Amino acid sequence: MTDTDYRPCVAITLFNNDGQVLVAERNDVDEPCWQLPQGGIDAGETPAEAAFREMAEEIGTGSAVMLEEATTWVTYDWPENVDRTPGKGRYRGQRVKPVALRFTGDDDEIDLNTAHPEFRAWRWVELNEIPALIVDFKRPLYDAIVEAFGSLADVRGTRG
Repeated sequence: MTDTDYRPCVAITLFNNDGQVLVAERNDVDEPCWQLPQGGIDAGETPAEAAFREMAEEIGTGSAVMLEEATTWVTYDWPENVDRTPGKGRYRGQRVKPVALRFTGDDDEIDLNTAHPEFRAWRWVELNEIPALIVDFKRPLYDAIVEAFGSLADVRGTRG
């Protein structure tokens, strides 16, 4: 198993000014399935560049500033019963770089009606709630995000 077995990806931890993070509900699953916005890193793109591109593509806004990039990558395998469309069969899972951004816009700027809608709803939650919202096979990633960005969750009252 090598890094080439895994699709390079970024997970976006978008904090609001109250220290909460945005989660969105997938529209391709019948039962509730919440996650952070995430997506592939294109060739020649940095994780930060991918985060801003994916944020615009998935939640329709670019109103954010970079806070931090996690120091490590987190790898997970897709279960056999999960559609592997992002990898088109080439990958066994994803290798994810968590990125933290601070949302600088207003909530009404978040628009899920994008060119290729992936989500049907969104909301702000506490950072420590996100591991309980995600599918089991991604939980180690979300646990790592809570650990990496826990200090950023306490930003109440700050603006920038």
